[in-house]
Amino acid sequence: MLQTLSIRNVVLIDKLDLDFRPGLSVLTGETGAGKSILLDSLGLVTGSRAETSLIRHGEEKLGVTASFVVNKADSPLFDLLREYDIECADEIIIKRSLSRDGKGKIFINDQPVTAKFLKEVGRFLVEVHGQFDNQGLLNPANHRDVLDSYGNYKPLSAKVSGAYNAFRAARQQRREAEDNLERAKSEEEALRHWVEELKKLAPAAGEEDELAKRRLELMNSEKIIESLSYAYGVLSNGPDVADALRRAQSAVSKADSMVDGKYAGIMDTLEQALVNASEALNQIEEASANISLDTGELENIESRLFALRAVARKHQVNIDELPQVLEDLSQKLATIELGEEGLDNLRRQEEKLKLDYIAAANELSAARKAAALKLDQKVMAELPPLKMEKARFVTLIAKKDESGWNENGIDEVSFTVATNPNSPQGPINKIASGGELARFMLALKVNLAETSQVDTMIFDEVDAGVGGATAQAVGERLARLADKVQVLVVTHSPQVASRGNNHYKVSKSTVDNITTTKVVELGGDEKCEEIARMLAGEKITDEARAAARVLIKAV
Repeated sequence: MLQTLSIRNVVLIDKLDLDFRPGLSVLTGETGAGKSILLDSLGLVTGSRAETSLIRHGEEKLGVTASFVVNKADSPLFDLLREYDIECADEIIIKRSLSRDGKGKIFINDQPVTAKFLKEVGRFLVEVHGQFDNQGLLNPANHRDVLDSYGNYKPLSAKVSGAYNAFRAARQQRREAEDNLERAKSEEEALRHWVEELKKLAPAAGEEDELAKRRLELMNSEKIIESLSYAYGVLSNGPDVADALRRAQSAVSKADSMVDGKYAGIMDTLEQALVNASEALNQIEEASANISLDTGELENIESRLFALRAVARKHQVNIDELPQVLEDLSQKLATIELGEEGLDNLRRQEEKLKLDYIAAANELSAARKAAALKLDQKVMAELPPLKMEKARFVTLIAKKDESGWNENGIDEVSFTVATNPNSPQGPINKIASGGELARFMLALKVNLAETSQVDTMIFDEVDAGVGGATAQAVGERLARLADKVQVLVVTHSPQVASRGNNHYKVSKSTVDNITTTKVVELGGDEKCEEIARMLAGEKITDEARAAARVLIKAV
């Protein structure tokens, strides 16, 4: 619900702060007073395009701030705000400014946002219905969602969505299998050759690294043997290391006996050194014996590495990936060898899920038709009092081709009207005139208010071209609608104005060649005087005042 609106330097308005309340709020005033400026200002904070022509003459920038209270806890607006990390409890404050150079700033709850995002947010805050409006209910793309919201069959819609997603996944799996099979068949001979080649080669993960190490060892075998032989000679042919360690042990032992075991640690270290020296000699001898000088082994390793690297290059992978390549190619070959059997299973599964989806979609279609019939009857009941007794409103539900099926079902939903008895039904936004459109929208909105996604609706001159009993009927329906949502209406009709819970008068004045629009909230006698003006014109008579009191009292 719109709570406050602050306007600075927009066209004829220099400074204006308005508070709004629930119910029906009417805006009246003479033609040209500036009522449309209020709608333009509100449009700025709900996503309309900002034009520098809106900046008041002599000023460098405009600014509009609006605060909204969102009462519906399940409003998708909260999900949208959370998606952009905008904190929100139940109040949304939108600020927008525009400078002469065309640069503007937009903030939602003090966080900067883009104009595109603001427009998305605005869709959940305000709906504007006027003679030239072509959004919301007049956009055929929205009609299915409107009907589904009115019908309130969410579990059924969820069932259709789930069935479609399952069917779509099965269809995609079948298509991929068909493509894979077709490609595999075209390269079957090559596949068999590659699989046979890889099986014969039998690559193993980590093999390249092991082969490279062994190759390096074989290439340096003579130098390795030479180094090991030298080490063996030093330990076995040079000074007797073992004898030296034993003699050192004996000397330390004598010293240790004199200090009651103080040098036991040294004795242990010398003992370990003696053992390690002996073990080292044995290991060097064993290592030397295991060094191969077989040139044939080196040739075999190099041949193996060459073969592995050549096959890896062919498949554009690393050698360690060759086992996986073998598995993948074997799987493709198995697909061919299985023939159509696996594909037939996928086709049967897809067909089953398709039938499940069609069954759920048909169930949803039946629910939509029932909801459409109910909506049509209710809208038609609203038309005669609105001086449209010859008009017909029909919700058409047509089956889509399979190419148009989606998670929302198989239906194309459109609101159609015929304004004369013998004229065919046509799209609501193309058949009805401006005044008729506004009244059709009113008749629809009265019945859709319970399921509306927005808390604020604006009707711009919905009473244009009508008067008397018809204007009274328009006012009654606006009042009924205002029981469910906040309604703002720009009107020239005293019958409509008399219904307002809140009344705002828009006027303009010129001082020193500077024209300014003002808005004041009326109450009591002021409201009666304004309605009398609307009845009588420029000169307000006592008869007009009396008639105004009758209208107000009749509400």
